[in-house]
Amino acid sequence: MLESLGWLTAGPWIYAVVAASIVLDVFLPVLPSGVLVVAAATAAAAETAAGAMPRDVPDVLVLILAAATASVLGDLVAYRLAWAGSARLDRAIARSRRLTTAQERLGAALARGGGLLVVIARFAPAGRSVVSLGAGAARHRARDFLPWSALAGLTWAGYSVALGYLGAHWLGPTWLATAVSLAALFGAGAAAAYFMRQPRVAG
Repeated sequence: MLESLGWLTAGPWIYAVVAASIVLDVFLPVLPSGVLVVAAATAAAAETAAGAMPRDVPDVLVLILAAATASVLGDLVAYRLAWAGSARLDRAIARSRRLTTAQERLGAALARGGGLLVVIARFAPAGRSVVSLGAGAARHRARDFLPWSALAGLTWAGYSVALGYLGAHWLGPTWLATAVSLAALFGAGAAAAYFMRQPRVAG
């Protein structure tokens, strides 16, 4: 396990790879950015356990910061693009009942000053895309959306890094630790998706 994951911690470029993957997955949700974050954190724990020099290991705090910053940056890019092309996106959203419902719920949540939905959606598959594009298309104010986007990004990044790092420390630097950590990540995503599908009355 140590040898197979060692390339992940070979240099500082891992932060750029993680950040680029997270920025892009708001447009391409199939990108395994969460898997990459967990794997990098697992590798960091593995290298630490093996007695590697600190300069060879991604600092978990830097990894969290890079992942959270990239998450907010991706959200902002999607938000601005949707804002600029809102008429076309509105027509696309209108053709999907699921997207229309999600947009309505998002608008109600932001109007009430509570953006918990933004945080929950960050964990759901494609939820981040729906929320960021929906907020821009509906022209919700950036000051209402971005603070919740920042909280969502930090929460998701902290959770993902903690899963990989603590999993490797508790279960050892093995593929079992990685599998358990990823199962917990996907479990959170499934729970978030379930919550977002539940009919709720806004107000």
